[in-house]
Amino acid sequence: MSAAAGDGEVWLLVNPTAGRGRGAAYAQAAVTALRASGRRPRVLQGRTPEAALDLARSAVGEGVDRLVVVGGDGMVHLAAQALAASATALAVLPAGSGEDTARLLGIPRRDPVAAVRALLEAPVRVMDLGRDADGGWFVGVLASGFDSAVNDRANRMRWPTGRSRYNLALLAELGVFRPLHYRVVLDGEPHDLEAMLVAVGNGPSYGGGMRVCDTASVLDGLLDVLVLAPMRTAEFVRVFPQVYTGRHLRHPKVRVHRARTVTIDAVGVTAYADGERVGSLPRSLSVEPGALRVVAPRPLR
Repeated sequence: MSAAAGDGEVWLLVNPTAGRGRGAAYAQAAVTALRASGRRPRVLQGRTPEAALDLARSAVGEGVDRLVVVGGDGMVHLAAQALAASATALAVLPAGSGEDTARLLGIPRRDPVAAVRALLEAPVRVMDLGRDADGGWFVGVLASGFDSAVNDRANRMRWPTGRSRYNLALLAELGVFRPLHYRVVLDGEPHDLEAMLVAVGNGPSYGGGMRVCDTASVLDGLLDVLVLAPMRTAEFVRVFPQVYTGRHLRHPKVRVHRARTVTIDAVGVTAYADGERVGSLPRSLSVEPGALRVVAPRPLR
């Protein structure tokens, strides 16, 4: 793993607050492991997301071969904005709460030394990226509807923290959420429908292992579009746990479409990409084959 400045140098972009401080601890473990292997770590840490994005862009400008991102999916999402369509490969040292990109790439989680070893030895592969017409990129899933409403609610809550806050927000939202009227355009063909949510997947999962678009491939040049038709609260509660295994795709009220271009629109709905708020609908999305170079121990799917 090297940079244009010379063999042995490794650049790390760190979010020290990821995983409630785990990012800082993992970064230190990575620095120690890299030095022990004869590499020279260079740590980049922005005080704001904008500053971190500028640092990622500077790495691309310097011709860095691989940029190690230490953090969660939010940090990966940020780095992808700089690394998309560049020669710099994304290497993920997972230290957040979701870590769906690490799951996708086959990076060890909860063991930074093993993760660093994998990142030093693994090959660079290429994968597709989702693209928003507004200029943003997403690695995994762009979600809208019930799940984005839950995220909105969770972001307004001060207590509890972690997964418990999301679960509490989900239960609260179930009591007030009503199906939405969507217009979805797939490769130019419009569809008007009622739905609980519409999720557009370049990759299969979000939210810490929820395999909402389980059949999505980052190699096929297509986006998977999951539509969940309206269902009663009791039925939703029964089906929801299946999202962690992908079995929800067998439910008769779940439909999956595939397209190269997708537009989704619904009044008053926020969209989240890779768990990050990207703005209100409508969103016009496409897929860019092979737009991101990644360090991945195992073949992608």
